[in-house]
Amino acid sequence: MTRIDFHFNVDHRVHYACRVTRKARSAGKRIVVLARSAERLAQFDNALWTFSALDFLPHVHVGSPLAAATPILLASDAATAPASDVLLTLDDEAPSEFASLFARFERVIEVVSRDESDRMQARFRFKVYREQGFQPTAHEGTQ
Repeated sequence: MTRIDFHFNVDHRVHYACRVTRKARSAGKRIVVLARSAERLAQFDNALWTFSALDFLPHVHVGSPLAAATPILLASDAATAPASDVLLTLDDEAPSEFASLFARFERVIEVVSRDESDRMQARFRFKVYREQGFQPTAHEGTQ
């Protein structure tokens, strides 16, 4: 079964997601980053270029001709997310038909900021996933 990890209480959701992505890449994993918000996906895209002067994290949108050869894919629609090692979700709500989506990944990672609204939405997703038979794990995010 897919492993689901929630990283709670991070200072900045997008920057922390960049760190998670860097760590997954250093372990040789392929990552799909899902955010239905075009603004949030663009923030993440820009942050991958600027968060570290020493790291290059090659990434493209799933529709790019380079997608098959690129280890980090950005998706705004769960239906376009190809099977991969890791799914990093930056959405506020559970993806539609998440059970079938999550089955395409070894691991799903949710990043949750300290913002109370973000935390409440994450608690709801955590509960929904558990009710569907998944066993999500909560981790305290480190900065």
